[in-house]
Amino acid sequence: MSSHLQKPVVRTRRTSSVGAINLGDNKVPGLSTMKESEQSKTAALARMRALSEASKGDVDLLKKFYLTYREMSYRHTWLTPLVILLAVYGAYFLSGNRTASNPLHPFVAISYQVGDSDMYGKGIGDLCFVFYYMVFFTFLREFLMECVLRPLASALGVTGEHKTKRLMEQAYSIIYYGISGPFGLYIMYHTDLWLFRTAPMYATYPDLTNQYLYKVFYLGQAAFWTQQACVLVLQLEKPRKDFKELVFHHIVTLALIWLSYVFHFTKMGLAVYITMDVSDFFLSLSKTLNYLDSALTAPVFFVFVASWTYLRHYINLKILWSVLTEFRTVGDYTLNFATQQYKCWISLPIVFVLISALQLVNLYWLFLVMRILYRLLFKGIQKDERSESESEETVQVDKHENDENEKTMEGNPDPALKKEN
Repeated sequence: MSSHLQKPVVRTRRTSSVGAINLGDNKVPGLSTMKESEQSKTAALARMRALSEASKGDVDLLKKFYLTYREMSYRHTWLTPLVILLAVYGAYFLSGNRTASNPLHPFVAISYQVGDSDMYGKGIGDLCFVFYYMVFFTFLREFLMECVLRPLASALGVTGEHKTKRLMEQAYSIIYYGISGPFGLYIMYHTDLWLFRTAPMYATYPDLTNQYLYKVFYLGQAAFWTQQACVLVLQLEKPRKDFKELVFHHIVTLALIWLSYVFHFTKMGLAVYITMDVSDFFLSLSKTLNYLDSALTAPVFFVFVASWTYLRHYINLKILWSVLTEFRTVGDYTLNFATQQYKCWISLPIVFVLISALQLVNLYWLFLVMRILYRLLFKGIQKDERSESESEETVQVDKHENDENEKTMEGNPDPALKKEN
């Protein structure tokens, strides 16, 4: 048989089992990387038909302007958040009043400065800051993904829409955690908490005020995690196998953020933030290198395993142990609503249960990490079979047509997970 009649050879991409990493906090999709539903496609086609119709009057022109904006915001998901940001920032700065008396001040800047000092109190206005910067993180994520990370993925030779989207999501996580992790460590370095000391978490309680950068970091993290939770709720993709665990993790995280802030356990909250951000940075870096078929995938994965184990388990358990041993004995231990003293017999079990719940989810994910590590150490390089959310790409290669017959196929579940389920 002549060579031009030969059937294409299916070549399955092979890489390390590190590609099966399917855990942690950085798996929430962006708006632009969600699966496009049939309803959204139909709506887009209807808008394009309406825009192509002839205009008969001013009302038709206004309708077309509205439809044009709708279509642009549909194609560029960062557009509407940008409009909101510019409108609020513009009104704030053009007003000429950049003090706390400006109604927009709580949205663009932190509130409750104590005199002329660098210390800031807390109040309901902090919710305005969190809400506004939820919009900021939505814009930042969508803009970076569409205008920076997608072209970067193409320049790096990444092909296939699914793989490109996953790479974009992990690259965004690298950017965020690459800033928030060092920022948190910088703040910790300038406090008595350095290297995760636990006694200072209780010695000065209640911490009714925080320094400027401390409060910016804390509320910024609250905005980031709340925005992530909202996107997770809106997720249109098929839920992954640990979707329930991921939702539970976000619920516990949000509960820890708000309760620790309102009831003045922010020193403990800072330590928990850092343990999550630094470990997630190495997780995202491992996944990104895997998508790029980098030789550094395995070494970085080992660094990730070490950081995850130390931060999310050793440090987390250290904090849990301090709740049992130091919570009562270090600092005041009494209930006094007048002085906002809540470190007492009521808050102790609540704090312990919430951190324990976070630890349980992390232990589940550690089990998956150890299984992947076992496969990497004892089975070496092998077929990268994804779980439900990590579909695999295969390339059909004809000897005379090279890569023109590229085709994306859905991968099988992770063999280790398949065995369990």
